[in-house]
Amino acid sequence: MTGWDITPSGVESILSLVGLAAEDLSKDIKGYGKSVEEAAQYAGTISGPYCGPAPAGPVGAAVANFVSDTQGQITFMAARIRKTMDGTVSATNAYVEGDLEMAARSQREAAKVPTAAELRAVAGQTDRQGGGE
Repeated sequence: MTGWDITPSGVESILSLVGLAAEDLSKDIKGYGKSVEEAAQYAGTISGPYCGPAPAGPVGAAVANFVSDTQGQITFMAARIRKTMDGTVSATNAYVEGDLEMAARSQREAAKVPTAAELRAVAGQTDRQGGGE
């Protein structure tokens, strides 16, 4: 890679789409949680006379274990999305600030009085081009 070529408006557009997808994913995860809860409640309960809520059967326990085992992965996925989006915004801001800083530095350098070496370099070019010695 020889350089950066970032269009901040393009980054903003993509991040907007990622944000919408993340919102959809969040809604899906909430729906997943509710569905799994209901599945655990109604799947494979032990039948018979009992007082209070029905005890969970082996299928309900397996569903609960599955949710418990995957909860960390879902949390990691959400954190990774947020961290990636935040990092992208930070990197793009740094890129824009760097561009502005480089432009300002170039403008300051261009506005300075020429140094003696720069004057000699120009004078040397003029002598050679003007048919001097």
